[in-house]
Amino acid sequence: MAEKSAHTPDDGPGSGPRPTPERDAPVIVSNEPGSFAWGVLTKRHPALIQQVRDAFPYGPRRHEALDALLEQNNNGVIEPLALSEPDHEQWSVWGRERELFGRSWFDAPFLWAESYFYRRLLGAVGYFGTGPWQGVDPFAPFKQAELRGTAVDEELRALDALADVPAEERATALLRASVWGNRADLGFRVTEGDAAPGAAADDLVADDSALLWQLLPPEPAPRSPWWRTTRGGS
Repeated sequence: MAEKSAHTPDDGPGSGPRPTPERDAPVIVSNEPGSFAWGVLTKRHPALIQQVRDAFPYGPRRHEALDALLEQNNNGVIEPLALSEPDHEQWSVWGRERELFGRSWFDAPFLWAESYFYRRLLGAVGYFGTGPWQGVDPFAPFKQAELRGTAVDEELRALDALADVPAEERATALLRASVWGNRADLGFRVTEGDAAPGAAADDLVADDSALLWQLLPPEPAPRSPWWRTTRGGS
């Protein structure tokens, strides 16, 4: 019997009709106390500024810039980048298109505000400048500490174990690992609990994975040891 191709209708994730997504989703802002977006601006951003400040021996100029960013985030309004910044024009276009400059950070679209915050944070520590802090990642110490931890080895071993499960179950397990990874960075959560790969995750607020697989275009079979083991490909 001929092996079925990667695009047959019953081939699991990526197959089936593709629905038309809604294009007018409401804009998420950060001005609702208790919301996730509000918590990011009021708690996470100040904590990140303090974390970066404590991790490096910055001089007075950098501390002043971090203080200014903290004040703007908490009580001020969104301001454009300085004219001397290399990407000033691009951010100015984005800000003007949405009429964001002069508005509270809490009233701006959350994703844009968070992205702009990280851009401003890099600028505050001199990442784009010509001094000693040029190109120095302010989050490098925290990334390196996580990568040196034993949790990474455990998660990689869990990923290896997925080679022996059916392709559809493996895809579901990796999708849920990605969801948890987005929440906990390196915590892929493949080993979360004792659930088998593909088992239901009790902590999910909503599971739209079936819709996701329909929206994703079908992909050809990846050339990996997993695929060769489970499909006999080469």
